[in-house]
Amino acid sequence: MSDPHHTHNHIHEHGHCAHEAEHAARAPEALAAAALHCNDQGLKLTPIRRAVLEALYSTHRPISAYDAIDALAASTGKREAPVTVYRALDFLMAAGLAHKLESRNAYIACPFHHMNDEPVVFLICERCGGVDEATSDPLARALSGLVESHGFSPRARVIEVQGTCAHCTTNAIPLSATSHP
Repeated sequence: MSDPHHTHNHIHEHGHCAHEAEHAARAPEALAAAALHCNDQGLKLTPIRRAVLEALYSTHRPISAYDAIDALAASTGKREAPVTVYRALDFLMAAGLAHKLESRNAYIACPFHHMNDEPVVFLICERCGGVDEATSDPLARALSGLVESHGFSPRARVIEVQGTCAHCTTNAIPLSATSHP
């Protein structure tokens, strides 16, 4: 796992979305790291699982399973069955290589290999559609204390925060000028 306090950098050049540029830049290294992670964990990153992970890295925005099917069809010419893609997504999430954003019923790649019990905060930009993720030891402790005090057994520890990223705020990108799922 990478830096436990990871947050994304919002450096923008030439008006391009920092999420998009950062995502594209880290994709090749993240895919190689995913293969190593799976090998180290005794997991098999099959061709379909890798292809779905590549589809997640092909955009900085969360995508639905059906968007992943479309991306696979565009790159391979073969339309995968939804059950095949959902199984691949389930594997990627269990392996800490992807996350599901419940509020959007969509998925994003995760180069940090978070495990299901690690709290993750998703900062979802309503303007550009980009998603940053962050973790925090103090948040993890506070959340653990909260769920324990209620006798609650969480399935996932995910917090989704919607708003405007630093780039969109700084560049005053109007909400109506953007489109996202």
